[in-house]
Amino acid sequence: MDEIKQSDEIKQNNNHKRKVTAAIVFAIIAIIGIASVYFYVQYKSVHISTDDAFIEGDIYTIASKAPGTVKNIYVKTNQFVKKGELLLEIDAADLAVKVSEASSALNAEKAKIAEIDSRIVAARRQVEEAIAKADAIKAMNELREANLEQAEKDKERAENLLKKDAISREKYEKAMTAHKVAIAQVKAAAEDQKGVLFAVETQKAMIKQAEALKTAQLSLIKQKEAVLETARLNAGYTKLVAPADGFITKKSVEIGNQIQAGQPLMAIVSLDGVHVAANYKETQLEKVKPGMKVEMKVDAYPGKTFTGKVESIMAGTGAAFSLFPAENATGNFVKVVQRIPVKILFDRDADPKHVLRVGMSVVPTIVIEK
Repeated sequence: MDEIKQSDEIKQNNNHKRKVTAAIVFAIIAIIGIASVYFYVQYKSVHISTDDAFIEGDIYTIASKAPGTVKNIYVKTNQFVKKGELLLEIDAADLAVKVSEASSALNAEKAKIAEIDSRIVAARRQVEEAIAKADAIKAMNELREANLEQAEKDKERAENLLKKDAISREKYEKAMTAHKVAIAQVKAAAEDQKGVLFAVETQKAMIKQAEALKTAQLSLIKQKEAVLETARLNAGYTKLVAPADGFITKKSVEIGNQIQAGQPLMAIVSLDGVHVAANYKETQLEKVKPGMKVEMKVDAYPGKTFTGKVESIMAGTGAAFSLFPAENATGNFVKVVQRIPVKILFDRDADPKHVLRVGMSVVPTIVIEK
């Protein structure tokens, strides 16, 4: 009986110990949970992160300024090149032919100008000669008019003398004939002068026409000069060099390809100025300021943390600059939290080996300064 009683007491003691132990464990778990929540809230209050972030960098599109045939290519995909390094070369033979053709066309138009100038000079000389001839005819006409005036007086005198039988019939007829000749000479001189003046006006009209043609020809020459200058410039664009240090990507050209001006041939990605474009929610940016420290995790390197600083905050949301921005003035409106791009620069020694690549996914965490 005593043994049964002792066994019951032991069981009660064990149950009590289990309850106490369970209570202690629960209390410890509760304390740990509360502490975890507290520290998590505290951490989140001073650490703002997003997984909508990617690495960006300077990408230089390589294109030719002149059309032509690719003669040589000196680089390959993913090759590192230095600024000023020769990338490819265009065959200069075709461009040299275009320069020669443009030069010949220009010289031909200049020859036409010389011909027009000679025509203008000849026409002006003819005008001067015609004016001199007109002056001579005018002087002769004045003399013939004086002779006509005298012949008219002689005619009147002869008529009066004939009425008085004071002159012979022969002398009278000579006076009449002299008067008619004087009239004919004055008329002939007037016609000659009119013809010369008409010739002068004709030559002047020809000069104006030639000068207008010369003006048009000079305009055409300017166009031909522009064509020649373009051909010469294109002839100097046969060699394409790297605009910056970086890696060759998107190479889409081979030797022998016919390319056009402005056609993208390859791209150079510079890794010296890579940065992070992080799209934070607008509700996260209340305390964010340029210069704040940033810790970054890159998916490609899970065991490494990169450091940097907030460089700037974009002056608008991503939606505001989209191709088709939202039109909220019509239809039903559903409020959506907007995202604002934040530019984050890596610290100078954060990526000394340039392992980061444009387009990689990043999880940046901005450390808020208290």
